[in-house]
Amino acid sequence: MYLAYGWPQSIPLDPDNSDRVVLLRLLGRFLLAVCPASLHLWSAAQHRVRLARSDRSPESLSAHGYNAHAVWSPDAKTVAVLTSSFYLYVYKVQHLGKQLIVGGKQVPGLCLASISLIITEKVPLANGVAITSNFVCDNKSMLLGLSNGHVQVMSWNAEFSDSFKLGCSVCSSEKPTAVIDALVFDPASLRDNTNARPAPCCTGNSSIVHVELSVKLRLLVALYSGCRIALCTIGKKGLRQPGSIRVERWLDTDDAMCTSVASEQQILAVGCSRGVVELYDLAENTRHIRTISLYDWGYSVEDTGPVACISWTPDNCAFAVGWKFRGLTVWSVSGCRLMCTIRQTGSNSASSPMVKRCTLKFEPLMGGTSHIQWDDNGYKLFAVEENLSERVLAFSFAKCCLNRGLSGTTYSHQVLYGDDRILLVQPDDADELKILHLNVPISYISQNWPLLHVVASNDGMYLAVAGSHGLVLYDLRNKRWRFFGDVTQEQKIQCKGLLWLRKIVIVCNYVETSNTYELLFFPRYHLDYSSLLYRKPLLGRPIVMDVFQDYILVTYSPFDVHIFHVMISGELSPSSNPVLQLSTVRELSIMSPKSPPVSMRFIPEQNDKEVLKRDTNESYDLLSQQPSRCLILRTNGELSVLDMDDGHEHALTNSIELFWVTCSQFEEKGSLIKEVSWLDYGHQGMQVWYPSHGAGPFKQEDFLQLDPELEFDREVYPLGLLPNVGVVVGVSQRMSFSTAEFPCFEPSPQAQTILHCLLRHLLQRDKIDEALRLANLSAEKPHFSHCLEWLLFTVFDADISRPSASKNQASQKVDSPKNSLLEKTCDLLRNFPEYMDVVVSVARKTDGRHWADLFSTAGRSTEFWWISLGMICDCGKHIALLYSHMMYSQNILTFLISWRRSFHLSLILHCKMDHCHECWTMTLIGKTAECGVLTLS
Repeated sequence: MYLAYGWPQSIPLDPDNSDRVVLLRLLGRFLLAVCPASLHLWSAAQHRVRLARSDRSPESLSAHGYNAHAVWSPDAKTVAVLTSSFYLYVYKVQHLGKQLIVGGKQVPGLCLASISLIITEKVPLANGVAITSNFVCDNKSMLLGLSNGHVQVMSWNAEFSDSFKLGCSVCSSEKPTAVIDALVFDPASLRDNTNARPAPCCTGNSSIVHVELSVKLRLLVALYSGCRIALCTIGKKGLRQPGSIRVERWLDTDDAMCTSVASEQQILAVGCSRGVVELYDLAENTRHIRTISLYDWGYSVEDTGPVACISWTPDNCAFAVGWKFRGLTVWSVSGCRLMCTIRQTGSNSASSPMVKRCTLKFEPLMGGTSHIQWDDNGYKLFAVEENLSERVLAFSFAKCCLNRGLSGTTYSHQVLYGDDRILLVQPDDADELKILHLNVPISYISQNWPLLHVVASNDGMYLAVAGSHGLVLYDLRNKRWRFFGDVTQEQKIQCKGLLWLRKIVIVCNYVETSNTYELLFFPRYHLDYSSLLYRKPLLGRPIVMDVFQDYILVTYSPFDVHIFHVMISGELSPSSNPVLQLSTVRELSIMSPKSPPVSMRFIPEQNDKEVLKRDTNESYDLLSQQPSRCLILRTNGELSVLDMDDGHEHALTNSIELFWVTCSQFEEKGSLIKEVSWLDYGHQGMQVWYPSHGAGPFKQEDFLQLDPELEFDREVYPLGLLPNVGVVVGVSQRMSFSTAEFPCFEPSPQAQTILHCLLRHLLQRDKIDEALRLANLSAEKPHFSHCLEWLLFTVFDADISRPSASKNQASQKVDSPKNSLLEKTCDLLRNFPEYMDVVVSVARKTDGRHWADLFSTAGRSTEFWWISLGMICDCGKHIALLYSHMMYSQNILTFLISWRRSFHLSLILHCKMDHCHECWTMTLIGKTAECGVLTLS
């Protein structure tokens, strides 16, 4: 996922110009900004350099008007600009070829360019017709919308075809052989009724105000001024064949302002005038997914204005939203707020929603956002402020490993990485999580920018880091980098994925000369082809890889799975000559209409036979057992289990963004995660899945149990696990302010414990001894008392939330040998000195009507009261605890007993405590007086 860090960078355009930028577009390593009277070409790579600029003459501006719309061809060689007087200017972008020198070295791909005007043509429009939308384009043609509801197609050579109206084949003058029905979208009806009714294709006098093109999906999205959205299919020849453009579906909205398509995940994002973003699933009948907004953070449309622009990250895992009046925010698909430029520091802050925007200081994009663009790797987000073409702001982002694609899972460390650095999450001396910035050596990154892959070894001692070419290793213990000694060898490697196999780093290498892929096995003690252990040619381009112990999984498109087994003879050390053998142990070819996988992870085998052998200390090599199942995450967020023995796939859940397979991954002593099979994160939050050894292993109710009570805030995104502490590590955005113009964005790590989930899981299965051992193992961990409190609270809350009928039935089963979960929880907590504090804290969080239920199981309230009293007499720091006891004591006991205890307590306190605590005594007496008893009898 994407987290902002550092200060925004400023790219100057036209100083002192208050006009809005016409176009902001990024292709490859180049950034194009079209202003009302000029064009600017900048380098968007490691070094920000202006490569070219073209200014229009005053005569041209007077005759043809200012630049109003623009588009950049996909090959980055041509720019088309439409003026306010409807003249089309076509510019040619040409790179001069001489590389620039930065820091005494030539930078690859960085050279000056020229922008020259080659064509000027008047757009042939009918009387009274105007151009009202933006441009979209493919390699051959451009398209834009008109005020009469038609679209105009033109070539890059300024050749114009006749404009035409978008509509289905029913109302089209041309009758194609295949009729495509136009369907109307109605979220409420389509959820209950799959029979869609024919849509009215005529849009009246509505003009087209926005168009969006997805070449991959062959989809054209047209937004009309009446807020109707047309979803059109495009022929194989693209826009140059206008007759093939047909409306396939209509989407009716009330306040649509702009759209953006995520081609990989097939999601349509619609920005609305009420300041929210609606997400629709294009693969499922344009089903409404969810609504994204800042309402929960205290901001409404009066603060931000309508949505002005939306931009998806290259992998479609997140999207940026710019508002017309104020601010910019980045969201994950599930709705987690990853970054926000709007200050959020409390209701009394000067930056709260109640304060006028003119009073705000040091906030980026305070006047609104008109354009946003991600770079090709998602490391930079470029944004332009509304009605201001003075500069472009560049926000830096770090990505976390999403367990996707060809790189392995990082279990030992939580790692984020930017374009030239690594951000490590690790505890400081006070066990507080901090982020350490680790800069990649300039000798490597200057020639191989940007970073593409970062994976930590299983033992947590090394990081494998790969840029555009080559590979480097970082020794975390000794804080040293390890490079290829021969630069020519380094440049032969184009790393597409990284895996760790114990002390071996596996590189998925793309061989450009032969257009093939291969696996390279290097020992971590020496990066050189002379030490290469094995080279495995692959059958094609892999889409997913994974490794578990001695087994490697490689998946090709569309869904061909190959499993390899690795055997190593000899010691992996510089003084020996190890031999690696690779054999294919399994091949599967799965035919499925589902979306392709983006992640696959082995599920280690855990059966009763293995447990028995380990318990009897028999010689049993768990590493030699081949996994027969794996988890699959698909592009649409579906999570499923694949049985590789018979090819059966069992769907588990959906709307998932990432997951971690935890069973048997943490073998070190002190791990608290062994009882968990895997965790996942998505729209429903964090979910913990437990193993089950039922008779039906592929029935969800027997195979797994879902724990719904592990939650992160919707501004904290989970990164991974800390098994020795039993927590999930997440990260959120923080901003620090100084005398600089803009704030510094700081990712802030946070920990969420899962100990209470594990303990409840064990107690539910009557594993009392295991639960006690786990709790004892965690007793010295941070937040242990909070975990016990959360455990008791969730169990008690579930107990009192049951229907009264089921409660009565349960109470009648006096002969049942099993205790209730609440009783087992209290029995467990009695083994720890925090028990009394935990029960009192839970009572304070619970409705007083249910206290009798709690103390009937946890113990008599009088016992808690006098135990607390003895503690208070010995130590004044427990005064607050006593005060809490009095609060429930006065409700749960008779009034007389409560009053007498209060009086006796006041006497004891008056005698045993010094003067500084007398105020607390009077407070306690006053609390009793509130109940109406002021004299003793």
